[in-house]
Amino acid sequence: MSAVLVVNSGSSSLKYQLIDADSGDALASGLVERIGEPSGHIRHRGPDGSSERTLPIPDHTAGFRAMLEAFEADGPDLAEHPLAAVGHRVVHGGKRFFEPTIVTPLVEINIEDLSDLAPLHNPANLQGIRAAKKAFPDVPHVAVFDTAFHQTLDPAAYTYAIDAALAEKHRVRRYGFHGTSHKYVSGRVAAVLERPLGDLRQIVLHLGNGASACAVDGGRSVDTSMGMTPLEGLVMGTRSGDIDPAVLVHLARRAGLGIDDLDDLLNRRSGLLGLAGHGDMRDVRRAAESGDASARLAIDVVVHRLKHYIGAYTAILGGLDALTFTAGVGEHNPWLRAEVCAGLEGLGIRIDPRRNEAERDDARVISTDDSPVTVLVVPTNEELEIARQSLQAVGEG
Repeated sequence: MSAVLVVNSGSSSLKYQLIDADSGDALASGLVERIGEPSGHIRHRGPDGSSERTLPIPDHTAGFRAMLEAFEADGPDLAEHPLAAVGHRVVHGGKRFFEPTIVTPLVEINIEDLSDLAPLHNPANLQGIRAAKKAFPDVPHVAVFDTAFHQTLDPAAYTYAIDAALAEKHRVRRYGFHGTSHKYVSGRVAAVLERPLGDLRQIVLHLGNGASACAVDGGRSVDTSMGMTPLEGLVMGTRSGDIDPAVLVHLARRAGLGIDDLDDLLNRRSGLLGLAGHGDMRDVRRAAESGDASARLAIDVVVHRLKHYIGAYTAILGGLDALTFTAGVGEHNPWLRAEVCAGLEGLGIRIDPRRNEAERDDARVISTDDSPVTVLVVPTNEELEIARQSLQAVGEG
């Protein structure tokens, strides 16, 4: 067995899974939250049971201590499942990191240096790495970057048409995100279809509270909707996605909004929340079904944007073999998949209503047998992908 502890560290939380990377099974999982607050909380699910505790967790180091106590109480015994690696999700690797990387002091410095590109995420990711190294000093630690899968983009795809010297100085370019998910899902598509990954032209739609589209040609990311930050692209729960940059200039001049106001507007008060008053697609749909015109418009905007990217990426790829829906919204909303695919028959996309409506949790085809493009629903598993990439980095994958 190749056991990998996969860690996703936030500023006040630690999400973790212990994964057998050979079988793909999650042996245990848990969440440490409210780190740094007067009262912290941990939930752990293991083979010997599940537990919840409330206790002081002043920092991430204390969070890992609480996690180790939970493993002792509810299993599995880490002595019986020795770790081959600890895999860490790191949001931003800039253009420096294009593959899973063993964490060294120099790598830590680079992650910190890239924090200006992801100020809400990289510092928290780094906190988790440093605390984990104290908890597991004799285990290799691997950083797996959300941006790495998109390092195969051509300059034409990642370059913004602004002053080149200014862009270079301040590292302004498209980086893309959700790369771990896009890599995992595109690989699963090839396995489900029993076709070589290198032969497939794919579009993957990762639709959750954050959402992104990715064009994958032969297993390589060739275009993606998120940009320098996760704000660009599709309509999301609270993020605007694509917007005319001059709108910001207009709002600064006419509405008196400052930089922080605009950042708050675009990242936390836009998207579904800004259009319909709800940031969760389930709430938006319920409101639309009850006759709320603003909720219906929000759905229409989401669908329009998705169709826009499907068409654009089909052109970039020179044709399309597979279109895949993944992540919470993409996996669990057949009505949305139906609306997105309606009218795309000219692109070879035809879904089977019965297959689309079937309540299943596995990877499956939802297109008709005669559809030129195979349409699929594939549950993502970023933790398993991080585990596999971590083993690859330490030479055991």
